[in-house]
Amino acid sequence: MGKADFDHARHLLHQMLRVRRLEEQCVELYSAAKIRGFLHVYIGEEAVAAGVMSTLAPDDAVVATYREHGHALLRGVPAGAILAEMYGHVEGCCRGRGGSMHLFDAGTRFFGGNAIVAGGLPLAVGLALADKMSGRSRVTVCFFGEGAVAEGAFHESLNLAALWQLPVLFCCENNLYAMGTALARSESQTDIALKAAGYEIASWSADGMDVLAVEEAARRAVDAVRAGGGPHFLELRTYRFRAHSMFDPERYRDKKEVSRWMERDPIDTLRKALETAGKLSEKDWKSIQREVEDEVKAAVEFAEAGTPEPLEDLTRFVYSERSPE
Repeated sequence: MGKADFDHARHLLHQMLRVRRLEEQCVELYSAAKIRGFLHVYIGEEAVAAGVMSTLAPDDAVVATYREHGHALLRGVPAGAILAEMYGHVEGCCRGRGGSMHLFDAGTRFFGGNAIVAGGLPLAVGLALADKMSGRSRVTVCFFGEGAVAEGAFHESLNLAALWQLPVLFCCENNLYAMGTALARSESQTDIALKAAGYEIASWSADGMDVLAVEEAARRAVDAVRAGGGPHFLELRTYRFRAHSMFDPERYRDKKEVSRWMERDPIDTLRKALETAGKLSEKDWKSIQREVEDEVKAAVEFAEAGTPEPLEDLTRFVYSERSPE
C-alpha cells in the first residue's frame, strides 16, 4: 500500500467505527425505552456498507432493508436525524413517521429503509429504469439479505434488470440467517451468486468481513455498471453479531459459531493490520474513537432535544399537498 492507500484504509476504519458506535448507542437507547418498536442493528456487518458506499457518486441511488442505520449514516444522513427519527421526533429524516425500519432521505438519494423482505428490489429496478430511459450516468445499489432470495420479487427483479440491461448493482448481505432460519434450511442451492448468474447477470462473491475486499469487488462492479455493462450482483458473505432484532431470543445459533465469527470482527481486523504495518498509532486510534464518540454524543443530544409531531398534524401527508393555483 502507498500512503494514499493507508490513508484511505484509515478512513474506512473510521467509517466502520461510526456505524458500530451508533448501533451500540441504539441498543442502549432501546433498552432505556427511548427507542420503541422494532430495532435491527448492523453490528458485525459494517464492512459491507463501508466498502460499497465508498465507491458511489453523490448522484447514485441507494436502496436498503430494515437493517439500514449504517447505510443511511455512511450515505450522508446525519446521525442526529437518524436518532431523532427513531425517537419519533419531527427533526428526524422522516419527521419521526418512519422509525428505525423506514429511514429515507431524498437529499442523499437514500431511498429506504424497506421493512418488507425483498421489497427494495423492485424499487431499485424502477430507479435504474428511469435513469436508463433518461440517459443519466447513474448507478442504483440495492442491499438485501439472503432471505430475500426466497421471494418472488427477487427473481422478477433480477430477470427484468437483465432483460432491460439496467444500471443496477444488487448487493446480497448474506449473514446466513433469515431471521431464525439458516440458509441451508431454506435454499437447496446456497451459492447465491450462482443463482444470480442464472439470469445472465455478472455475479461473484466477496468476503463481507473484509472491508478492503468488499470495496475492491464493489468498485469493479460499480465501474462496470456505470460503463454500460448492465446489472451486476455481489454476494457479500458476512455475519451479524447480535440477534435478528431486539425481540429475538436467538435460540437458533450456536454460541460457539457466533464466537468464531466475532474473531473476524471487520473493525479489529483492519485496525490490527494497520497497526502491524506501522500506519496506525495508539494516538491515532484514540483520536478516531474520540471523534466518533463526539459525533454519537451530539446525535443523542439532538434527538433528546427533539419534539413530537403536534396532534393536529397527524393526518398531514396522508394525501399529497397541492400548491394553491
